[in-house]
Order: sequence, then structure tokens, then C-alpha cells
Amino acid sequence: SCETSTESQPKKMANKEDSGSKGAVKSFLAGGAGGMSLVFVGHPLDTIKVKMQTAAKGEYAGMVDVFRRTVASEGAKGLYRGMSAPLVGVTPIFALYFLGFDQGKRIATSIGGPLVKENGEISNMGIMFGGGFSALPGTLLMVPGDRMKVIAQAAKPGEYSGPMHILRTIVKNEGALGLYKGTVLTLWRDMPGSVAYYGMYEFLKEALTPADGKMSTPTILFAGGMAGIANWLVAVPPDVVKSRFQNAPKGKYSGGGAVLRELIATEGLSSMYKGLGPAMARAVPANAACFLGFEYAMAALNRYW
Repeated sequence: SCETSTESQPKKMANKEDSGSKGAVKSFLAGGAGGMSLVFVGHPLDTIKVKMQTAAKGEYAGMVDVFRRTVASEGAKGLYRGMSAPLVGVTPIFALYFLGFDQGKRIATSIGGPLVKENGEISNMGIMFGGGFSALPGTLLMVPGDRMKVIAQAAKPGEYSGPMHILRTIVKNEGALGLYKGTVLTLWRDMPGSVAYYGMYEFLKEALTPADGKMSTPTILFAGGMAGIANWLVAVPPDVVKSRFQNAPKGKYSGGGAVLRELIATEGLSSMYKGLGPAMARAVPANAACFLGFEYAMAALNRYW
């Protein structure tokens, strides 16, 4: 059946029943479950995206070429290169994103004005405010693992023996702060991307959920997939700049602006959407899995706690 049983059925905006610390803890735990689901499903296409973004012009003919050459040289495991760093960190990272979203919605409700409807419920603008706010706590925790992931994915086979080798190399060459290289660019990507991400999900969830509040699995999967597409349509250009900046040797670029100028001068405006194909291909299944994991974890928490 496409729908879950009545007892475990996710309900629209279920976490609004809770207030204060209990609701925050539920959002934190369910967000971690969603993040783990996303990484397992989406990492191979994320690897292809990063390889395209960090490659020299003309190195690959497209995402199929990246896939074929990666599998030919490294086997299927090459598509999962660099997954350990985001997987180990993904539970607290996505937990913080969803916690940030929950808290951002509470802040929006307290501010009022255009962030709430006449009946006092949060408005679509308030949802988007919460989405943008969610990027603040998650990004600070995410950047070190994300930098290591980008380097691992862009590296040649055998260049690094594993995550600890990458970590030692970064710290040796750039110091501990090198782990946070690209923090501002990550925020530049994630704040507007999260506005689109959570805004699209909540809009579709509200529009497609029947009056009884019971969401079908296809509703969650569709809304989550479309949220992923909305996020990456906004986030790919700053993600290209971030990936190129994080993978560059120390001192090559003075900042994101230098990367942007070089990309446009050497490869044109179209370079800002390098990796769009795999990002879009990944967006639907990975984010559908993310929100499915989140909603079902939240339903279980609401049932037993």
C-alpha cells in the first residue's frame, strides 16, 4: 500500500503539537534520520557532480562520461568515495538543519506581521524565513566534513588513503582553520537554497495533504523530490564556486570572487551550472528519501513520546 497504517501515519505539521524543548529534540532526532537517508541514496551522484565541478574544461564529456570512467578505473566503490565524512557527520548536521528550521519557524511566529497568517498560523513567508535560518547552525558543523568530501571526490585514485589522510594533509598545509575553508561560500549556497528547499516542501505538503492530515508516502516522496530540485536550481552556481575554492591549493584564490571571475572569463556563464545534471538527478531520490526518513521518524517520536 502507498499509505502507512493509521497509527504510524505522518500528519501534516505534526511537530506543531509540541512546544519548547520537546519539539526541538524531536526535530533534531528526526532530522538526523532524514540526513542519513539522504546520504545513502544520493552520494554517488554527488560524487559525479563534484568531479564535474572541479575538473578542467573539457576533461569530461558529461555526467555519463564521469560515471563510466569512474566505474572503469575504481569500480562502483569509486562513486562512494568520500562518503564516510558526511555519513559520520550527517546525523548531527541534518539534525541541526531541521532543528534550525523548527526554531526559525518559532522565531517567525513570534515576529508576526507577514510571517504569519491572519489566523495566527505561520505563513509561506514565515516558512521561508525558517528555511533560511536553518542554514546558520548546520553550516558551521558541516563545513569541515564537506571540505574533506570535496577533496576526496575530486582526487585521483590512490591520492589519499582515506579521510584521516585528507584531514592530516589539510591541517599540515593550511592549519586547523583550513578545515573551514569555504564557510562563507557554503552559507551563500545554503541560505537561499534552504529558503527554496523548505518553502517548496511545506507548500506542496500543505497543498497535497487531505483534510484529515494523513500524508501518503507518494505525497512525501513527491514533495521531498521537488524540494530538492528547488534547492539545487538556486544553489548550483554558488556550489560550483564553493567546490572549486575548497579543492584549490592554499593561496590560489583570494576568495569566492576570484573563483567566479576566473570561471566566467575562461568558461563563460554556463560554467556556473557545471554539475547541474547530476545535482538534478540526485535531488529527487535523495531528498525524497530525506523527507521520508524525517516524516516517519517524527511520526514514530510523536507516537511513543
